[in-house]
Amino acid sequence: MVLLSDLTAQISGGSHLQPLQVEAAAAALASPEVADDVKASFLTALAEKGETATEVAAFAESFRRRALDPGLSEWSTRAIDVVGTGGDHSGGFNISSLVVLTLASAGVPTMKHGNRGITSKCGSADLLAALGVDLMAAPAKLRHAMRDLGFVFFFAPNYHPAFKHIVPVRKALAAQGKRTVFNILGPLINPGRPAHVLLGSFSEIWAPRLAQALEVLGAKAGLAVHGVIEPGKGIDELTTATTNHVHGFGRLAKLNAIWRAEDLGLSTAPFTDLVGGDLETNLNIIEAVLSGKGPRGLVDTIVLNTAVALWITEHTVSIEAGLERARDLLLGGAVRRKIDATREFYRS
Repeated sequence: MVLLSDLTAQISGGSHLQPLQVEAAAAALASPEVADDVKASFLTALAEKGETATEVAAFAESFRRRALDPGLSEWSTRAIDVVGTGGDHSGGFNISSLVVLTLASAGVPTMKHGNRGITSKCGSADLLAALGVDLMAAPAKLRHAMRDLGFVFFFAPNYHPAFKHIVPVRKALAAQGKRTVFNILGPLINPGRPAHVLLGSFSEIWAPRLAQALEVLGAKAGLAVHGVIEPGKGIDELTTATTNHVHGFGRLAKLNAIWRAEDLGLSTAPFTDLVGGDLETNLNIIEAVLSGKGPRGLVDTIVLNTAVALWITEHTVSIEAGLERARDLLLGGAVRRKIDATREFYRS
């Protein structure tokens, strides 16, 4: 049996891990019998070496196998996840959560996987729970949600029991300001395994690596994106306020581009339009958006992401063709009705 300390020595020397070695590392990291300091040394060495796309994909596959299966495979080939890695410290609003509700209103099966806020004041789980989603809903309830609502939210702690013995190490390293591979695995280990993904990366460097990882994992189609706010500062979102680095995978693997709002028929907005806050602040922003009083840049960004997701899932022939439909859904009452239906569904 390969010891985690042996793998640490290997990567400290600059060598990359092979898939079988990653599987051995994943097993050790998930084991209660391996000391936390040994796990911390491995994760630190891996981050300092720099994880390759192949290593990230292998870790994702290892932890996908360890995840609980919610039993929604009948929707997986048509479904999409709209998700960010987090960790960009930009203070942005929960854009993807409203995009999910808009896509569900358009009839696109949507499977979101997330957690409570860790590096932000309000995570996707915090916001969706406030909008009526039961974070502890059993898989059977979620199967009904897919049929009745068109979307589900997988609360990450419910589906990844293997992380139980990794959390203390992650928290300790985070307190030291150290990133680990687990900071980027979340978007890759959605237990519903949607075939399409619109993924926001916390860094420009990581966007193409995440696209490559999803290619290795066999995603049907999608984009990994990073929005540059200013030199040295970015956001894990596609926005109308940023210069967006876009990398495709699956059916869109040849796409490698820089997108700006004006390239897609929208106006460039100030980044201040996209700033969020705590839960109460973000709920007030949602009400403003749905009432037609939200910041133009935020409304356009939600519309843009929805149109891109419609295009990724082949519900429209182009991004531009989906903009009007997305705006009508967001501002015309469909998303508000979806929120009302969500509250009623989880109350019953």
